Amino acid sequence: MRRDSLFYQLFAQLPQTLFDLLGREAPQGYRFDSVELKQTAFRIDGVFVPPDPSGIVYFCEVQFQRDNTFYERFFAEIFLYLRLYRHTFSDWQAVVIYPHRQAEQVSFDPYEVLVNSHRLHRVYLNELGSLEGLPLSLALMQLTVLPEAEMPTAARLLAERTRTEAVPRPEVIIELITTIVLYKFTELSREEVLRMLGFTTEELKRTRFYRDVYAEVREEVYAEVREEVLQQGLQQGLQQGETLVVLRLLRRRFGELPAGLEERIRQLPVHQIEALAEALLDFTTLEEVFAWLEHST
Repeated sequence: MRRDSLFYQLFAQLPQTLFDLLGREAPQGYRFDSVELKQTAFRIDGVFVPPDPSGIVYFCEVQFQRDNTFYERFFAEIFLYLRLYRHTFSDWQAVVIYPHRQAEQVSFDPYEVLVNSHRLHRVYLNELGSLEGLPLSLALMQLTVLPEAEMPTAARLLAERTRTEAVPRPEVIIELITTIVLYKFTELSREEVLRMLGFTTEELKRTRFYRDVYAEVREEVYAEVREEVLQQGLQQGLQQGETLVVLRLLRRRFGELPAGLEERIRQLPVHQIEALAEALLDFTTLEEVFAWLEHST
């Protein structure tokens, strides 16, 4: 699982997550970034930059594998950043996120004073508490370290919390849950994951993943049929071209279509063809296609 990417998305979409980890009220105006210190090719996973120079800059690293030189590198990166950008903040804090205590390096020498200081906060995801009692941002973090057998149930729990709790930008939470599960269940498609988690059609349509799936399939099919459309002299025939796309999508999903169904679709006006092109991604059986046509025509 590419956790660096997952946590980058989490911090970028929900920057209050860092302050949830620290048990503090999230201040306004912080900007999250991943900073490359080009002089040494060092890169800090996450830097939370204060909105003005009187604030605190927060450094954040996700460390899921033991590295017995981690603190040497981390503090070197921090102090180089402090030297380069000293005018942008008044103080600093650092957070390291571990899956469990066993992932820490064996010896802290010669950085023990810094490791045990008030400036460094070490977080162990398996010690945060139950998913039910954690803020959603922290529950998402914990979801990344759950065993595969527990993940679907836990993900559905978080999806249900997204529906029932007053959370800002619930579509972002849905996308993050989906991303985490996709990294674990690589054999599933995005749509299958969304279905597994029990999201409704309307919730699906609000997610970036759903829009991406539709756009990818649509572009792929358009590319396949474009030459066919041109060869048939349909350059000016928007309706005919859109119909070809819809029929190709339906055949890909359900196989050969009944002759009556294909003819009925060919008779639809352009606005209904466009509506069907979007709706068909929700269908799981041909009966649903017939029902849509009965309702819409």
